[in-house]
Formats: sequence, structure tokens, C-alpha cells
Amino acid sequence: MSAVMIIKRKVRKWEKLPGKNTFCCDGRVMMARQKGVFYLTMFLIVGTCSLFFAFECPYLAIHLSPTIPFFAAVLFLFVMAMLLRTSFSDPGVLPRALPEEATFIEMEIEAANGNVPAGQRPPPRIRNVQINNQIVKLKYCYTCKIFRPPRASHCSICDNCVDRFDHHCPWVGNCVGKRNYRYFYLFTLSLSLLTIYIFTFNIVHVVMRSVDSGFLNTLKDTPGTVLEVLVCFFTLWSVVGLTGFHTYLISLNQTTNEDIKGSWSGKNRVQNPYSHKNFMKNCCEVLCGPAYPSVLDRRGLMNEESPVPAADTAPSSSSDSSNAVPQTTTRSRVLCLQKSTAPLIPNEHPPDDAKPSIASSTEKIPSPEEEEEEKRPPTSKVPPLASPETDAETSIAKA
Repeated sequence: MSAVMIIKRKVRKWEKLPGKNTFCCDGRVMMARQKGVFYLTMFLIVGTCSLFFAFECPYLAIHLSPTIPFFAAVLFLFVMAMLLRTSFSDPGVLPRALPEEATFIEMEIEAANGNVPAGQRPPPRIRNVQINNQIVKLKYCYTCKIFRPPRASHCSICDNCVDRFDHHCPWVGNCVGKRNYRYFYLFTLSLSLLTIYIFTFNIVHVVMRSVDSGFLNTLKDTPGTVLEVLVCFFTLWSVVGLTGFHTYLISLNQTTNEDIKGSWSGKNRVQNPYSHKNFMKNCCEVLCGPAYPSVLDRRGLMNEESPVPAADTAPSSSSDSSNAVPQTTTRSRVLCLQKSTAPLIPNEHPPDDAKPSIASSTEKIPSPEEEEEEKRPPTSKVPPLASPETDAETSIAKA
């Protein structure tokens, strides 16, 4: 029969995290699985800025001001930094309940709801908490097996509960939540400024060249400028509009998810318990608040047990019993060799003549009785005295 060995090895926690996220750089980078739109965002930003630096900046630096390329480079670097910071960070994913915790929560819910008759729908799993004299409901997540904190929601794309969930943005390839919302807002704000900056100086560049060589000749000489104007024109409205919308939400200390669901502006006219009723205080809380640590501990170590089939140590059966040879695993051979060569005194090496050899391994090991007989002193064996009858028979035979 084949045995099974359990091998324990240490792995990073991000390798065993549930959900639909991808990790890079040993768990330091966390993104969603759908990253195609994110690569498109990178291509549009890098491509447009490259055309601007190649076609417009040399002309504008000579004829207008050398600071134009400098400020464009600063804006470009800031936009890329905020984009990568938003895309590669943990948005505030909440860990799922362990099996023991999930069982305990289920027992609490059943005890609170009582026995539900067959055919009736069980009551909703909610808990009420009070925040700033306002009752807020905590909903139960059937996937994560937890009661979600206030303002948290489950993202269907990443399959995780995110604290202070705002929305899932495919343009950055990640969820936007409690830990990366400020970087997302700074990304949209700086991208709006960069788009306006490039679009404005593209127009200035075309006008200045048109004065010298005409409008049509300018378009023929600078085809990159035409492409930049088209990209900036169609990007400007969406990016600037998105920045304005999030500025409005920040002023109210509200999330996109709450605004879409109408959590604080529905029929009940429930007041927002998180708003300070002041524009500056709300902006300072959202944009200048403390940086919240991640609760996932992605790079922590955990033990993983994996069953591995062990080698068969029993002797193999054969039809001819005389030719049956006992089989021994490599591990048992190594252990036998270590036991035979292990010194009696620590740090003492056995002499060369004491090392086992093939010839010595085939010799028979003496038993304790044989060793005692060899230690006894040798005794002379005297033949027994002959009887008279024997002597007479011997003499007659000689005669």
C-alpha cells in the first residue's frame, strides 16, 4: 500500500487570497484581472505626450518660452505617478471570514432570527449601528461571510468587499476605495490640467506657424499636431467632466456608489451622517486624512500543507519466491548508512578501517553466545582412558 506524506512549506498570503485580483512583485502590486483598458490609458497618455514633446516643444521653447516643455514634463510625471499609485495599490479590500468565524456568525444569525417556518423567506441579515445620531444598516455579504462595515460594498468584478467602495474603474484597472480614492482624484485632476495644457499649446503652435507659412502648409508640416488636437478634444470633455463630478462628491463627503443608489437623497430624505456640512472640512477629510494601512497582510507568511504520495517500502511479491529480493527505499538506505557511520563521541570521525564496505556488509554478525565462547581460555582435550577389555581386544588384533 502506498503511504501519503504531508509536506509543509511557507507561502505568501497573497498566493492564497480569494477573489479575482492579480498580484505582481511578490504581492506588492495588486490589480484587477481585466487590464486591457488600463493599457489603453497608458498608451493614450504616453503617446500624446510623446508627440507633444517631439513636434511642439522644440518650436515653442525657441519662439515662446523654454519653460513650456518643463511644466509639461512635470505634469506628465505627476499624472503617471498618480495613475500607477491608483492602479497598483490595495483599494481597501476586506478579508473574508475564516470557516470558524463564518460558522459562529451563522449561529448568531440563527439564534437571533429563531426558527423560520418552512416556505417562508428568512428575514434579511442586517445589523443596525448608530453613527452621528443616525441609524446605519450593516448588510451581510454571502460571499465573504461577514457583515460589511459602513460604506463598504462587494465588487462583482474583483469579487471582494471593498471598504468605502466608490466604483470599479476599468481605466485604471482597479477598484477605487478607501485607500486609493485620493490618488484617483489627483490623477483625474492632473490629467485634466495636462489635457488642457497640451490642447492650448497645440492651438498656439498652429497659429504661430500659420502666420509664417499658412494654415494648410502648417497642417502638412506637423501631422502629429492634428492627431494631438483630435485626441485632446475628445478626451477633454470626459476627463474634465469626471473631475467636476468627483469634486462635487468630495464637497458632500459622498461616494459614487452612494450617489447612484440615492442612499442620502431618496424618499426617506435620510441625512448623510459622514458629512461635516462644510465644504472645506469634507475636502480635508477625504484628501488630507490619514493614510489607512492595508488589512490583507499580502506579504505575510503562512503554512501550506500539501499531500505527497510516499514510495512503497514493502517488499515486492514475485512468482518465484527464491528470486524475491527485498526492496528498500533510498531514504531507508541513507538512514542505515548514517546509523552505521555515526561516531559514539560527538565531533569524532570514524577511522578509515572502521568504515563499512561491501565485503564487510555480507559477513555474518556473531551472536552473544559465540562471543562468550571466544572469550573463554582454551582447554586441552584429554582422550578417555581405555578399559582392560579394550586393551585385550587390541592385542589380539595385532597378533
